[in-house]
Amino acid sequence: MELEGKIALVTGAGSGIGKAAALRLAAEGARVAALSRTADEIEKTCAEINAAGGQSIALTADTSDEAQMRTAVKKLTDTFGGLDIVIANAGINGVWAPIDDLKPDEWDRTIAVNLRGTYLTLHLTVPHLKRRGGSIVVVSSINGTRTFTTPGATAYSATKAGQVAMVQQLALELGRHDIRVNAVCPGEIETNINANTDSRRREETEVPVIWPQGDIPIAGGKAGKSEDVAETILFLASDRARHITGTPIWIDGGQGLLR
Repeated sequence: MELEGKIALVTGAGSGIGKAAALRLAAEGARVAALSRTADEIEKTCAEINAAGGQSIALTADTSDEAQMRTAVKKLTDTFGGLDIVIANAGINGVWAPIDDLKPDEWDRTIAVNLRGTYLTLHLTVPHLKRRGGSIVVVSSINGTRTFTTPGATAYSATKAGQVAMVQQLALELGRHDIRVNAVCPGEIETNINANTDSRRREETEVPVIWPQGDIPIAGGKAGKSEDVAETILFLASDRARHITGTPIWIDGGQGLLR
């Protein structure tokens, strides 16, 4: 129970990496505010936490909507009385298409959810973290930070690179307040994020390359699991990572080194 007495917010906690992180933090004793824009998903996450003996509350909000996020953060602090850990995980793949085909509103939506959503999450929670220090973990990606070969993923890659830049900038800004800020950058992970991916005219942007046998070396080509990412998030949220800040950690089984 290394997070006993800690209070955590996890965004995008209705499924995938966010859900795995919420369950893992709760299993280590944190009281978890699990947030998603999908009410039924987040209720299920909290039900699993509570059934296992943990404590959680469900928050429903779109992270790109300021008013909804303000309401959610207020409910969190009113319920638990503080905040120690923020996992900014909510995000979408958005539309992957050639730059001359990608529509402005498609670009804007990806930027809104992935970058504005991260900004609002931190903007509204940092005042609470400043009261007693804490840890922020932003879920980025190997796309835009280690690899640039996903066909048409310009908007997505730009947001993921932007998140790492935010992490490194804020690590310096918030260090004086005893707040650590790090990023995890997953590669191919078994999640349902592809459900919000719209890919068009892939053949126009794809660069054909013959890879070595299996494109994830350490796993024989198999994708990682959400729990693999959650373990790293737990480490970064805990006191074991007390001297780590401003650091992106790639969780891709070596996938990005091939690309």
